Amino acid sequence: MKRLLYLVTLCVAFLSLGTSAPLFAQEEITLKEQQENEVDVKEIVFGHIGDAYQWHITTIGQHHLTIYLPVIVYSPYSGWHIFSSERLEEGGGSYDGLMIAPEGSFYEGKLIERPEGGGEYRPWDFSITKNVFALLFNSLLLVVIILSVARWYRRHPQGSDAPKGFVGCMEMFIMMVQDDVIKPCVGPNYRKFSPYLLTAFFFIFLNNLMGLIPLFPGGANVTGNIAVTFVLALCTFLAVNLFGTRHYWKEIFWPDVPWWLKFPIPMMPLIEFFGVLTKPFALMIRLFANMLAGHMAMLVLTSLVFISASLGPLLNGSLTVASVLFNIFMNVLELLVAFIQAYVFTMLSAVFIGLAQEKVES
Repeated sequence: MKRLLYLVTLCVAFLSLGTSAPLFAQEEITLKEQQENEVDVKEIVFGHIGDAYQWHITTIGQHHLTIYLPVIVYSPYSGWHIFSSERLEEGGGSYDGLMIAPEGSFYEGKLIERPEGGGEYRPWDFSITKNVFALLFNSLLLVVIILSVARWYRRHPQGSDAPKGFVGCMEMFIMMVQDDVIKPCVGPNYRKFSPYLLTAFFFIFLNNLMGLIPLFPGGANVTGNIAVTFVLALCTFLAVNLFGTRHYWKEIFWPDVPWWLKFPIPMMPLIEFFGVLTKPFALMIRLFANMLAGHMAMLVLTSLVFISASLGPLLNGSLTVASVLFNIFMNVLELLVAFIQAYVFTMLSAVFIGLAQEKVES
């Protein structure tokens, strides 16, 4: 009897062990799969708004559809390096003595070189990155658009019927910016600055629109890159100060204020000179921050669908509907923001240029 009880107990133990082992294995696999399928929102957001040496278009199954861009680097230690960015992917982020700086590095995401003496050195990088390619493509597209409109006007003499369709739309934009922004803000010398201001408006507007298109060659965060907005602000800075009149410089270094605000401590001239630098800085940050925030908001709302996938069908379904509706709203809002930011940048640039021109008495 004791032997029989012992055998039954042993069988139950083996059976319980045999049934629990698959459960543990299943639980382990489920946890592993969950970790593999977990959505990295940070990587999605910063991968989109950041620059890269290749342009990832989409993923079909296990195949990544990617455009590999040329890497052009000059190093004083090893000379010129010209190769496809596909070499970096094949080499796990390094090729020919160059490597992509890891996360946490000062040059994170950029190509670096590690000389024999140690440390990290960033060589001169002339690579055609994602943002550079988008910038060149959008600039070429803008040239084609403007030349096609100019071609229509060359073929139609003055006094003919008003243009229709796309040419009529472009004329509406040009006349709006010219008559409502440039003329009243710049003043009598507006013709001198109209080419730059019109170019700045259409350049920003086109790049903003292309950034909202999710398909190649759209989707790049060009105007959300502070290097691009820095160059635009620098152009306005040069236009203001290189063509500023004597009256403008007098108001900076010897303004019409009580003498004790100018001598012996030049308090007002210092404030005015500081304003010369802060105006283009405000232009740079305004455009950069607004476009960057819009891209990030739409990406986070899109990622909400995948984040909530593990929370159950009811919660995931409701959050998916909310995410789609908010994304539609954000895309419509970003279309408006794309125009407003181009308009505001052009208007403020025109105001700063107009303030630097000699006041003409009527």
